[in-house]
Amino acid sequence: MFRRLYDWTLRWAGSRHAETALGVVSLVESSVFPIPADVLFIPMCLSRPERAMRYALIATVTSVLGGVLGWLIGMYAFDILARPLLEFYGKMAAFESLRSGTGDTAILLMLVTSGLSHLPPMKVVTILSGVVAFDLKLFILSAIVARGGRFFLLGWLLKHFGVKIVDFIERRFPWIALGLAVVLTAVWLVLKGL
Repeated sequence: MFRRLYDWTLRWAGSRHAETALGVVSLVESSVFPIPADVLFIPMCLSRPERAMRYALIATVTSVLGGVLGWLIGMYAFDILARPLLEFYGKMAAFESLRSGTGDTAILLMLVTSGLSHLPPMKVVTILSGVVAFDLKLFILSAIVARGGRFFLLGWLLKHFGVKIVDFIERRFPWIALGLAVVLTAVWLVLKGL
């Protein structure tokens, strides 16, 4: 099933409706869809590098809106919508594990790492944020920073280095994202302590 979804998503990258598809996939990926927007974003940037920043903006805005949708599902419709989705994707155990040990700092760290590298999956973190009533303004700000940082950096790299950078990103991006998340969390903790 996931292979068919992946192939279907990838076909949209070459269509004349690619920007709309990118927006839709970015929106639903943050709350319900199992395929990351990168499946569209990367081929689109490689085929039209002059539009990479435009694609990054579309993906960022719609991804943040999708995150807010996930937060709303967690806050107001967990048992009706989120629980069946998490069970369908086999993410319920991961969700319960995250839920049991979360505070604001943990949620913020997960939002940043999820937004940058999909670890843990974005849909799990957005729904969890709503369930624990994480501050919506801070949620939106962190989503803008993490998702915007990811898409704009990735778009810039693809625009300037093309296919050569894809292999490097695939192998090392989670570690780079984790390092950045640790730095951002440390800055947040220092600012919170002031």
